[in-house]
Amino acid sequence: VKQGIREGEREREREREREREREREREREREKRERERERERERERERERERERERERERDYTFHSFLNNFYYLNN
Repeated sequence: VKQGIREGEREREREREREREREREREREREKRERERERERERERERERERERERERERDYTFHSFLNNFYYLNN
């Protein structure tokens, strides 16, 4: 009888260990997804910075074109 009790305790401990391992695996997956979301957010921020730089270049080009035209029209 005592051996059966010990076997049952060992089996419950193994099941608890398997559950802890499943929880660790779920945690690793959550962390992995969070890192991927953070990388995607950073890529989006970089794309936005690049769009802003492009808008700046267009404004600069437009402004300098205007100045050049203004200069040539007035000389």
